[in-house]
Amino acid sequence: MVMSVEQTVEMAQRPTETKLPKPAIELRGRLLDRAPFLVACLMLALIVGIYGSLQSGVFSLDELNLDTAAAMTLMLAATGQTIVLLRGGIDLSIGGMIGLGTVIAATRFTDDASTTALWALIILALGFSIGALNGLLISLLRLQPFLVTLATWSILNGVAMIILPTDGGSIPSWWVGFASAQLLGLTSPVWMLLALLLLWWWFRATRVGIAIQATGSNEKSAFLSGVSIARVNLVTYGLSGLFAAGAALFLVTQTGAGSPTIGKDYILPSVAAAVIGGVSLFGGRGHLAGTLIGAFVLTLIGNLVFVLHVSSYWQPVASGVILLLSVLASSVAEKAARNRVQ
Repeated sequence: MVMSVEQTVEMAQRPTETKLPKPAIELRGRLLDRAPFLVACLMLALIVGIYGSLQSGVFSLDELNLDTAAAMTLMLAATGQTIVLLRGGIDLSIGGMIGLGTVIAATRFTDDASTTALWALIILALGFSIGALNGLLISLLRLQPFLVTLATWSILNGVAMIILPTDGGSIPSWWVGFASAQLLGLTSPVWMLLALLLLWWWFRATRVGIAIQATGSNEKSAFLSGVSIARVNLVTYGLSGLFAAGAALFLVTQTGAGSPTIGKDYILPSVAAAVIGGVSLFGGRGHLAGTLIGAFVLTLIGNLVFVLHVSSYWQPVASGVILLLSVLASSVAEKAARNRVQ
């Protein structure tokens, strides 16, 4: 049978349907879903490879201990931010909580272990309470998380300045030594990293963890399924404040002093670490492992800039490029997921 010219053109313009086996379709779906995480892994591998080719001893336990200690404050802050992002919100108040936590520690910690432990617990409780208050205000007053947490950040920053107007105070030497304490050749930050992963593996399977992710994916559907949105917000922002307080307690082991304004340096990086690791800004999708990889990426960029002997001003440029690539990968995954649903 001979086709006419019109039929030939029509056949050429008709989209070709590719019928893939079901396993292949499922595999492609998984790869697309994990595209941001895989991109983050490739970025980390590339940075480590370049860093290792320029600096000796990079692939050693000592380097692992040093890099993990350098990234741990950001990891803790980004863990709380990840929980909030999964809910579909954002928490700017972690900057104020980190600063406030450091100044309380610098002015209240003493050589007496029991007194210092008590104040450490107070800082953690304060972090959870302030975060829970954020969640309560967001739920009851139906305010935007950005505005509520921005206001809280300003208040906490002001309180920190009242307690300690300038950087200073002191931290007991035994508390500072916590960051370098070793077990089986690994320092405490590495063990903290492993504990975070185990804690997250457990948390995601709990009713609270499932409710947070479900609410971030579709708040209306979660509400109709019996999820209390107010309770989810309270727990979500409470945990964010708790991890911010934990970040402050670890940060003083690095600085040995308090700083009322140092928390601002962790607000945007905590969001960037999560996004680089594949956490969606729209909520409902992501994993802490990706966030921790993102924190490593941002930390190692600084090391790489130093080794290359270039201006430190290039560090935010490199971080911005990496963040842009991560957002693009996340966008591809989001569109692919929507297409599969449709």
